[in-house]
Amino acid sequence: MLDTPKGEGQPRQRDDRKKPRRRRRGGDKGAQSRPLYAAIDLGTNCCRLLIVERAGTSFRVRDSFSRIVRLGEGLEASGHVTEEAMKRTIAALRICASKIRRANVKRMRCVATEACRDAQNGEEFIRRIRRETGLRMEVIDGHTEAELAAIGCGSLFDETADNIILFDIGGGSTEVTRLDRLPSGFFEMADSASLPLGVVRLAERHSGEGPYEHGYEEMLAEARQRLRGFMDRQTMITDMSKLQIIGTSGTVTTLAAVQLGLARYDRNVVDGCTIASTDIRKVIDDLRTHSRDQLAANLCIGPERADLVLAGCAVLDVIHEEWPVEKFSVADRGLREGILLRLIRQDKRRRRRSRRRGGEPANAQPENQVTPVASGG
Repeated sequence: MLDTPKGEGQPRQRDDRKKPRRRRRGGDKGAQSRPLYAAIDLGTNCCRLLIVERAGTSFRVRDSFSRIVRLGEGLEASGHVTEEAMKRTIAALRICASKIRRANVKRMRCVATEACRDAQNGEEFIRRIRRETGLRMEVIDGHTEAELAAIGCGSLFDETADNIILFDIGGGSTEVTRLDRLPSGFFEMADSASLPLGVVRLAERHSGEGPYEHGYEEMLAEARQRLRGFMDRQTMITDMSKLQIIGTSGTVTTLAAVQLGLARYDRNVVDGCTIASTDIRKVIDDLRTHSRDQLAANLCIGPERADLVLAGCAVLDVIHEEWPVEKFSVADRGLREGILLRLIRQDKRRRRRSRRRGGEPANAQPENQVTPVASGG
């Protein structure tokens, strides 16, 4: 999904999530020839890239990139993506494209979510991205976004849970999903909703100009109203001890980092951790007393998220009101990982079919098909 190059990006930086082991020169030729996969997630607030190599049915990270671009800034009021937001986003995507070319990626999928779904000039912006970066973006719907996030979080599923509520608080929308355990031990998506309840939207609607005017009560009220329909449908969830709630968003990972007392955000500590609901409550109550400057001074939040973190807290607050579990699971993973796992699994099935036929595997395009999501990996 990458056309003719148009410019270079920044120097490559290797991600440290699962660093590949060093190989001796001339050794492990099979590992060296493994194809690389890439996924881009262009959201309302962030642009993210992940480049990986296959490792069994999972993957090992080779490179990554993330930048806050505020693509949805002003979208709520105007209905359009602004020129400045487009320029910021294209600059980030040029870096992604450069990294993909240098890595000689063989299989990739580039998706855009709520801002491009909702903007009146979203389709034109997608065409501009292709002209200026060579990247062919695919605008996906909310159901697909929720499904891919669930696949990406599958290794965190609790084998003792009967039901899982997975929520992803984005910049423009919140995806919330219920998964039910099957007799086979796999989890199946049973219900999902994509709601215009992102942190950029909430902050723009309700925050005031003063340093302490966060509009938290107003954001709570809107979150309750928009989540009500989904929550009312989940009548089968009655035993909180058999329910796992997983949060995959900047809000949840930020709150976890603050609660853990990290000097700076560290994905290796945060991803996969569990946080007691009472501790999350204390963090939210404390953050509500801070000014925006004080929030920005916290190195786990920073100036780029200072005006957004409490909007995400309001959504989390409502979810916990409805399902008062004792702890939350925290995921610094989701959509990109779901894309990559699906590509890898598709290729594995294709190779298996090809071996049975005695031919070479075809290089088909990614499909939006339902993939079972197993617990524990």
